[in-house]
Amino acid sequence: MLPSVVLKKKREQSVKRYHPWIFSGAIHSIKEPIKEGDLVEVYDYDGNFLAIGHFQPDTICIRILSFKKEPIDVNFFVKKFKLCYDLRKTLFSNFNETNVFRLVHGEGDFLPGLIIDYYNGLLVIQCHSAGMFHLMDIIVEALNIVFNEKNIAIYNKSSSTLPHKYQEVNKIDGFLFNTCQNPIEVKENNIPFLIDFVNGQKTGFFIDQRENRKLLSIYCHNKKVANLFGYTGAFSVYAAINGAKKVITVDSSNKALNLAEKNYQINNLNNIENVEMDVMDFFKANSDNYDIVILDPPAFAKHYIHKQKALIAYKQINSKAMKMLNKGGLLFTFSCSQAISSSDLKQAIYSAAIKENKSLRLLHSLHQPPDHPVNIFHPEGEYLKGFVIQIE
Repeated sequence: MLPSVVLKKKREQSVKRYHPWIFSGAIHSIKEPIKEGDLVEVYDYDGNFLAIGHFQPDTICIRILSFKKEPIDVNFFVKKFKLCYDLRKTLFSNFNETNVFRLVHGEGDFLPGLIIDYYNGLLVIQCHSAGMFHLMDIIVEALNIVFNEKNIAIYNKSSSTLPHKYQEVNKIDGFLFNTCQNPIEVKENNIPFLIDFVNGQKTGFFIDQRENRKLLSIYCHNKKVANLFGYTGAFSVYAAINGAKKVITVDSSNKALNLAEKNYQINNLNNIENVEMDVMDFFKANSDNYDIVILDPPAFAKHYIHKQKALIAYKQINSKAMKMLNKGGLLFTFSCSQAISSSDLKQAIYSAAIKENKSLRLLHSLHQPPDHPVNIFHPEGEYLKGFVIQIE
């Protein structure tokens, strides 16, 4: 029997609407001693079963894995992973062209707290909850069953994504099954990239920008392109391959830019310049104009309490980017902050345009790709948003 948690009166409605989170303020009582990461059964005030989930002593108190009574075991994860893998095989029918994608996207794949990215046979796991970390052995076993233990390696990279208190005792990352070289070479839309899954941001690559990089390709011929917050240069590679006459990649990380240089080399590109500089300093130092500017900053607001400061920052960087653009130029601008809505970002761009006295045309509204699905009952999962704006 699992420990049980009872909700306050009339606080079960969100669970009945299949939202995967239960907040601490909804808890009436905890009937047995519970540790962080334990599986618990959730009941309404009248004793009716609602769900099974992972307990965490935080604002988000329970992350729901199932809305029915069932064992959370290897078979549970095998079923979930098969559904995930079947979708990705449909999306990427030719692994010779694209062999990098998100296999499991947390709440979007009904597995809150779990991210798994696929890199040409390597599975990189990031647990965002102690509960998922506790189930690591089961997760690895289930992955081996789904992939038939053939030509895969599994790497744990959870030390930076676990809850802060839990990180202190669980800082060991490393291979859990087989090994492979780092960086690993992958293909995205038939373009090779090197991915540093050990030291890179997130699991090593911004997989969620794949479709937006492809969109950039159609606009690049004979254009000057500035890729700001460029990381390991993926947008830059797409631009150069598709006929840009000049490309710069601006990032403050020397390590990221060194890998970016290797990505240029394996694609035989020699028209991309790396600029190691904080983007705000680059805005001050830059005197050149460009036909396309890409703004893909880190999350300025990881929590809603930081939203107003983030909106000021988005307005500021979009304003400065507009100044760099030639008439008729394109701004690819993004936010990966969950706390910032598409409307919020659009308002920040609107405010920047007013400040700079620019007329704009909205050409594309952008979002995360289908291997980063959004659970319809969990709108918070729609984190990536962006626009392609033409400056007049």
